[in-house]
Amino acid sequence: MSGGDINWTALIVFIFFFALVTVLGFFASRWKAGDLSQLHEWGLGGRRFGTWITWFLVGGDFYTAYTVIAVPAVVFATGAYGFFALPYTIIVYPIVFTIMPRLWSVARKHNYVTSADFIEGRYGNPWLALAVAFTGILATMPYIALQLVGMQVVIGGLGIGGEGLRGEIPLVIAFVILALYTYSSGLRAPAMIAFVKDIMIYIVVIAAVALIPLKLGGYAHVFQAASDAFAAKGGATGITLKSAQMMPFATLALGSAMAAFMYPHTMTGVLSSSSGDVVRKNAMLLPAYTILLGLIAMLGYMGIAAGVSVKTNTQVVPALFQLIFPDWFVGFSFAAIAIGALVPAAIMSIGAANLFTRNIWRPFFNRTMSPQGEAATAKLVSLVVKFGALAFILSGETKFAIDLQLLGGVWIIQTFPAVVLGLYRTRFNSWALLAGWAVGMAVGTWLAYSSGTPKPVYPVTIGDTTYSVYIGILAGGLNFVLSVVLSFILRAMGGVENKDQTVAADYELTKPA
Repeated sequence: MSGGDINWTALIVFIFFFALVTVLGFFASRWKAGDLSQLHEWGLGGRRFGTWITWFLVGGDFYTAYTVIAVPAVVFATGAYGFFALPYTIIVYPIVFTIMPRLWSVARKHNYVTSADFIEGRYGNPWLALAVAFTGILATMPYIALQLVGMQVVIGGLGIGGEGLRGEIPLVIAFVILALYTYSSGLRAPAMIAFVKDIMIYIVVIAAVALIPLKLGGYAHVFQAASDAFAAKGGATGITLKSAQMMPFATLALGSAMAAFMYPHTMTGVLSSSSGDVVRKNAMLLPAYTILLGLIAMLGYMGIAAGVSVKTNTQVVPALFQLIFPDWFVGFSFAAIAIGALVPAAIMSIGAANLFTRNIWRPFFNRTMSPQGEAATAKLVSLVVKFGALAFILSGETKFAIDLQLLGGVWIIQTFPAVVLGLYRTRFNSWALLAGWAVGMAVGTWLAYSSGTPKPVYPVTIGDTTYSVYIGILAGGLNFVLSVVLSFILRAMGGVENKDQTVAADYELTKPA
């Protein structure tokens, strides 16, 4: 690609906003100042984030750059099936409203930094805590890598991508900057940058859904063009679901909702809140992002109506913006998407680092670690996690990262029984829960790869009818049943009861003193 292919106007606007958030990232260490040599200050922002900060923070790590790129890409390729993300982000918030304030309350009272901290305190079983920590890190790593995919797409759209060193240097520079300000400022950096990112994304999406259809002849033309394109394409495509798609659509939405707030990054956002009441308010306010997500998904149909031609579906949104918008707004839009990669990548790396430090390194390798040592280790691990994800993408293993992220949802659901049932103080045996987790992980992975390439659904035959069901639901259901049965057997055999460090009052929703 020659230098003349670079969109200089867009690139200058892009660099300006990227520089702005870089300054904010380093400045964030002084915002709501705390002792960053303490893990709860570095990794949870001192648990002092109020309603609006938490709203931007959780929205920033839940609605990522890959979401902006991938959801329209799926809609562009398949149609209505790509809208599964909408019902799942509707289902998830009642779950958050109900269970997450309880987790916040007990975590605050016992200084738990991670979900695995809670598991160890609740069940007194470090091996179950290790399983939860391992699962969280395993499911998060490909998620971080996929944020880089979103960034790669927009950098390529500016004309500075391509093969070899030329395409890699901008991505490396961006991630080095991210690594440095996350190391210095901790969770405060993505929290502050999330303000800028979300405002920019809202501007971009509102402009897109208002202006692009006008230039394409209106929404009626957009839907008609998409309908005609899918009719010609055939198969499991269309602007409405086929009957065979309804079960996988529904189970995928339900399973995704169960998984969403089990991930370390969303859990970190919840635990950084200043009170359980803040968590509840956010469960009521965050559906505003679902509206935004629905509008983002519509970009897939607009790409069809605009006649966009791309090598890969993930290039649809950048190609559409370049076709419709002036260069300066293309730069603004691409900057919003790129910043939308930085925020979740930072939170994900912090969440993974917290898990490794508190639930793997300290209990199994350094029991006498000081609070300062915890924070120092977490900072180092956050660097390793980010550069590991970067190396993975630069190696060209993007397809493998997508496959692993697909499995990530199946894996993280296996922590749902231990965490959620534990919050309600049910009498599940920790070894039964560990066995359920192990079987769920093994069966879920096996089902996903049973056809050779990983798929999210598995055919289940009942009578004469075959239903495709999300594998996370199947494996998670087996996990739950096995946990119930083994708990009953172990209790009947007089097995040792769990050593619970918590009491009922710990789960009551009280504001911090």
